[in-house]
Amino acid sequence: MGDVVNLRRARKQRDRRVKDDATQAKRTAFGRSKSERELTAAQAQLESARLEAHRREREADDQA
Repeated sequence: MGDVVNLRRARKQRDRRVKDDATQAKRTAFGRSKSERELTAAQAQLESARLEAHRREREADDQA
């Protein structure tokens, strides 16, 4: 036979776990130093430039 579970307590534990996960995600996104944010932005810009360089058709060619 299974264990008796208090549903109210289980629900509160689940809600706390979800809230803690969301909090941890926000900490990783916003709890970084300025240099880390700048590094991430520079890497994203570099990837964007690389992707743009490999395009077959450029927007300027379409308009001309």
